[in-house]
Amino acid sequence: MSRPDLPPTPPTRERSRRHSWVRVLIPVALILVWLAGASFGGPLFGKVDEVSSNDQTTYLPESADATKVQALLGEFNDSDAIPAIAVFTSDDELSATELDAISDAVAGAPDVEGVTDDVSPALPSEDGRAVQAFIPIDSDAELADTVSALGEELRSGMPDGVTVYITGPAGLSADLVAGFAGIDGLLLGVALLAVLVILVLVYRSLLLPLVVLSTSLFALCVALLVVWWLAKFEVLLLSGQTQGILFILVIGAATDYALLLVARFREELRVAQDKGTALLAAWKGSVEPIVASGGTVIAGLLCLLLSDLKSNSTLGPVAAIGIVFAMLSALTLLPSLLLLFGRAVFWPRRPRFEPEVVAAEHGMRTTGLWARLAGLIKRRPRVIWIVTTIVLLVGAAGITQLRADGVPQSDLVLGASEARDGQVALGEHFPGGSGSPVYVVVDEDRLQDAADVLLANDGVDGVSVTAADSPSGTAPVTEDGIAPIGAPGTPAPEPTTVDGEVLLQGTLTDAADSEEAASTVRELRSDLDDIDALVGGVTATSVDTNDASIHDRTLIIPVILVVIMLILMLLLRSILAPVLLILTTVLSFGTALGVSALVFNGIFDFPGADPAVPLFGFVFLVALGIDYNIFLMTRVREESKAHGTREGILRGLSITGGVITSAGLVLAATFAALSVIPILFLVQLAFIVAFGVLLDTFVVRSLLVPALTYDIGKAIWWPSKLWRKGED
Repeated sequence: MSRPDLPPTPPTRERSRRHSWVRVLIPVALILVWLAGASFGGPLFGKVDEVSSNDQTTYLPESADATKVQALLGEFNDSDAIPAIAVFTSDDELSATELDAISDAVAGAPDVEGVTDDVSPALPSEDGRAVQAFIPIDSDAELADTVSALGEELRSGMPDGVTVYITGPAGLSADLVAGFAGIDGLLLGVALLAVLVILVLVYRSLLLPLVVLSTSLFALCVALLVVWWLAKFEVLLLSGQTQGILFILVIGAATDYALLLVARFREELRVAQDKGTALLAAWKGSVEPIVASGGTVIAGLLCLLLSDLKSNSTLGPVAAIGIVFAMLSALTLLPSLLLLFGRAVFWPRRPRFEPEVVAAEHGMRTTGLWARLAGLIKRRPRVIWIVTTIVLLVGAAGITQLRADGVPQSDLVLGASEARDGQVALGEHFPGGSGSPVYVVVDEDRLQDAADVLLANDGVDGVSVTAADSPSGTAPVTEDGIAPIGAPGTPAPEPTTVDGEVLLQGTLTDAADSEEAASTVRELRSDLDDIDALVGGVTATSVDTNDASIHDRTLIIPVILVVIMLILMLLLRSILAPVLLILTTVLSFGTALGVSALVFNGIFDFPGADPAVPLFGFVFLVALGIDYNIFLMTRVREESKAHGTREGILRGLSITGGVITSAGLVLAATFAALSVIPILFLVQLAFIVAFGVLLDTFVVRSLLVPALTYDIGKAIWWPSKLWRKGED
């Protein structure tokens, strides 16, 4: 037993050796755990389509009329096939020979793998220059491959001068599938390459960017492993859109968290010779802002669970899972790699052990861009924040030009589209809604009442009822009732009934994804309300989706603001600072959305935007944009305790300026990578978030927030202890 009056026994060589082994074994063990997780998750990149769906109806709430009708269609038709419409057009009237060739081609369509036998006959248009045929595709078939093969088969026997299009729900869905095809390879490759280039330019190192990217990629692999199996067991719904956002969010967030830790590690290596001591100090200094930042993003994402749309509500937990693993990789895998490499990770610009130089700097950089900016803010804080606010308000005024009330399904995919061209051709020669009827489910005894409402609407070209004993599966309905089919005197077919209900189909005069068709569906729902009819179909699904998106936007945005504000209050132990940070972030979002609206309308000439675009843009910009304010203000609070608030603001800005700017560039680059996927929603989201992050990084966090807080002084910490006892 050692005597208390004697100095402690110095560590023995054996104890020191044991400590060294522990410092090696723990990092190696953590690296192996992450490597094992990545080895299981990596192969799933090419298998996401096995557990995902891009069918809009599956994302509607169960209470929506379109959802209820969709669930009943299979019972009436005994099939859940996806209809494709083959359109054959010619500049001149089709000859008898050409019509025979078209009929033969349509009759042979079931020979294509994935096409069912219930193919309609070839139906000529009134002008004689076009023919259409309805070709159902099995729901279990590979849709994009089947549509492509069907098009090739039909074109192979066509005479010169006859053009073939495959459109309708199957054709438009195949376009979406093809649009999302680049997510696993192209999107991931572009995002990683963009991050690698930025990291090499920032750190001028070869090894460090690879270490940081490994952290991000391992986090993504493990997150995908968890999400894939949750989707496999139908705990979560996964779509191409959600998948793309998950990839980008994990890479961007994990890299941002890694940059924060790396910056603190480099900082500590200048005052600590031992890499383990430096890493521990860096980890302790980084864990609070990383956890607070990740927690804020997770809280904002989980607010999406309040959404009526499953495409929104399922994104919340999927993306939150990604953020969890981004944080874990930055706080476990990255420190393990840094501990193994030590100063060598920064080669060829290794940080020197120079405590004397650091002491002479008094913990604050006195040269460089951020030191000069801190000096400018010290001299003119009020002018800077007022001018910056005015400029941002001018940009935000453009938000009135944003048209976020939905876009036609045919415009969801950018670039060339056979399905879109086919819709145009269809509208030129047939009623625009051919092949995508409005469905009405009504009690059998109210069949004629419902049919009369449909027939009286100018947006409906014709009405039929599902009838199993009719050769075509339907029978026309007129003002006099169900019309007989065949020779005069033939009795009219009996309508198919399911639990006392019948299924009417109305052919729309306008394209099913047009605003005019949407107006027709709304009118029909209003007129049919008295007879308790359900209205569904492609157009109704679009209407219900847009309505749900607008409801979600109105509900969720205020909830996110309140949740994030409460988190900031707990983190900063203040009320005034979080309120001001939220206001600056909202202003930044408004400016990003306003400028984006002007760019979408004036430069890209987009047809509009999905109602969910502002919601998603808000979630990512506010949740991620507040990250940089957290990185800045946690350091400002730390410095303010020792040097006073105004000095702490200048120190915090000069110290964090470089790392936060680098993080902003990385996040903007990763979101910009979404634009390589030719889906309108993702391209618009990519621009809004990328531009918004850069705006937040270089203007709001670098000028507005520091200048405003410097002008206010220690009152920014009201009502915390730092406000009462701190110094300006």
